[in-house]
Amino acid sequence: MSSSPNLYLLIALAPLAGAILAGLFGTGFLGRPIGRRASHVITILGVLISAIGSVVVLGDVLNGLRFDGAVYTWSLIGQTKLEIGFLIDPLSAMMMVVVTSVSLMVHIYTIGYMADDPGYQRFFSYISLFTFSMLMLVMSNNMVQLFFGWEAVGLVSYLLIGFWYTRPTAIFANMKAFLINRVGDFGFVLGIGLLFAYAGTMHYGEVFAQADKLAAMTLPGSDWMLLTVACICLFIGAMGKSAQVPLHAWLPDSMEGPTPISALIHAATMVTAGIFMVARFSPLFELSDVALSFIIVIGAIGALFLGILGIIQTDIKRVVAYSTLSQLGYMTVALGASAYSVAIFHLMTHAFFKALLFLGAGAVIHAMHHEQDMRNMGGLAKKIPITYAMMLIGTLALTGVGIPGTEFIGFAGFFSKDSIIEAAYAYGGDVGSMAFWLLVIAAVFTSFYSWRLIHLTFHGSPRDAQHAETAHPEPGHSDAETHHEPDVSHAAHATHDDHAHGHHGSAYDNAHEAPNVMLVPLYILAVGAVFSGAVFYGMFFHDVGHIEHFFAGSVVVDAEIIDAAHHVPLWVKWSATIAMLIGFVTAWYMYIRSPETPRRLAATNSGLYRFLLNKWYFDELYNTIFVRPALWIGRAFWHGFDDWLIDAKLTEGLGRRVNNITSWVVKLQSGYLYHYAFVMLIGIAALLTWAIAAGGLI
Repeated sequence: MSSSPNLYLLIALAPLAGAILAGLFGTGFLGRPIGRRASHVITILGVLISAIGSVVVLGDVLNGLRFDGAVYTWSLIGQTKLEIGFLIDPLSAMMMVVVTSVSLMVHIYTIGYMADDPGYQRFFSYISLFTFSMLMLVMSNNMVQLFFGWEAVGLVSYLLIGFWYTRPTAIFANMKAFLINRVGDFGFVLGIGLLFAYAGTMHYGEVFAQADKLAAMTLPGSDWMLLTVACICLFIGAMGKSAQVPLHAWLPDSMEGPTPISALIHAATMVTAGIFMVARFSPLFELSDVALSFIIVIGAIGALFLGILGIIQTDIKRVVAYSTLSQLGYMTVALGASAYSVAIFHLMTHAFFKALLFLGAGAVIHAMHHEQDMRNMGGLAKKIPITYAMMLIGTLALTGVGIPGTEFIGFAGFFSKDSIIEAAYAYGGDVGSMAFWLLVIAAVFTSFYSWRLIHLTFHGSPRDAQHAETAHPEPGHSDAETHHEPDVSHAAHATHDDHAHGHHGSAYDNAHEAPNVMLVPLYILAVGAVFSGAVFYGMFFHDVGHIEHFFAGSVVVDAEIIDAAHHVPLWVKWSATIAMLIGFVTAWYMYIRSPETPRRLAATNSGLYRFLLNKWYFDELYNTIFVRPALWIGRAFWHGFDDWLIDAKLTEGLGRRVNNITSWVVKLQSGYLYHYAFVMLIGIAALLTWAIAAGGLI
């Protein structure tokens, strides 16, 4: 097998074929000729074909292959062609491998996790369609196809977040994600529109070839640089997809979807689409210092202030979700510092260890009979040691455990995250210094909430309902703030009971390892979480010459920034490791040595605790600024325009007037002959009187 347009089509369309077959013939839409087993076999086979093809393509790209061509022209507007085409280069090839490999692991894991769900076939159809959408996004060579993939992943994520559509919280979460992403997409469309209006083409290469000309232009009637405005608009789209402040509020609530999709959306695919897009447009962003400064500030703020929220979460999935928000901030800082290859490096390593953590959290939830509150766990290391080991590897990778100054000793996150911190320091200036310190402080919180999750879940004594004598080391939340993935049918509940999850004994007592079909993906992802950083360190950060050669013509490589990052002071190289150790020791003290400390701190700092618990009051702010005015305007149109004007005055009002008139006229029809004769005589008299008067006889 060798790279060709036919192979690229196969990679993109194989998951689509699986989604169509499982969706149409496995869900009852066109009958059920395809059962549960056939549905997962077909969709997994499609993604497996894409994964193998992506690996082949990456191998060819490493040997120097580049492809940029159209496979289909679907519209011609004047001289502008709207095409379906592929751009195969190091950036797209690497993203193809990440997307398909993580998606394949999620597909396999889903066989065990969703085994009792009545929407089994529908779920496989959705995640396969999601994979197709993401591949179309990363493989595109033009802005029209990019936008198609961009919107398609948003649509499918809406379906997946609201997969359990009978739950009001799931419907609220998917609508929230959909609307917030539309805000970002409005900026994205404006950015694409500006580039098309002044470049006259949708093709990446042709737009990038005019980068210098675009950089010299200003918006008509203003002194704003055209390229700066276009890049900021594009990045606003990235802020929505990649959940950056202030368009981040949808991502934690998206945990209402099943755990496998949490791993797929929030590890390697949808949330990294914004990072990929900025890297793809790096030839334009690199010409706008204002846009880069804006990006680095947004990323640094998100890395710290969204990461802080993870320290008070009690839902195991939400802790990992806030970790995703923080790590996306790290990637964004790398983009703003012109270290695009480093951002992609962290995107790749993050995909492995974050998918591992999400799927590991799903294994914990499975073991605890769908319990997600860490306050009701504890001591699980003895009950599910394999899951514990996998979560431990993911945590070591996320917190960045390694030895500074070495090229091979460390977990994946150590190499990529430390590279970003060093690049931020090397960027310099007020913006670079601010970003550096915020990232270092964020590393403390990353370590703290990650080890807090490990301690609350796996260490200590069990704290479920039948072990209530063990005090909770965490302050309480209201019921509305604790989210659980429920059993979705009585049949599902019965099946879990048959596997010792039932009514006899506590959830802890009945906890057991997940089946192998769920554990095997964890093993494979764990390999990536351990080794991907050391293996790809030279390609993405260490060797400037290698980076320039590999990414030539694909992503801008600022050799000066990369080189400066290698010559930062020794204390800078150790800063992230010291931050990690501070977070680790603090979490150990608060949740192992002195477990009453968190409750005491929350009680003595109730205002701050409530402030964090309410997520910096972003939801309340949006509710006040946008939701309530929108509801007021909606009700005004509803009651004032629709009810009063349209219904009461026009539609129903005219009907009532006609009814009143006819009811009055009906009264004249008495049915008596002498009444009609009398009316006729009166009429004849009136007619004669008029005729005589008109003839001048009177």
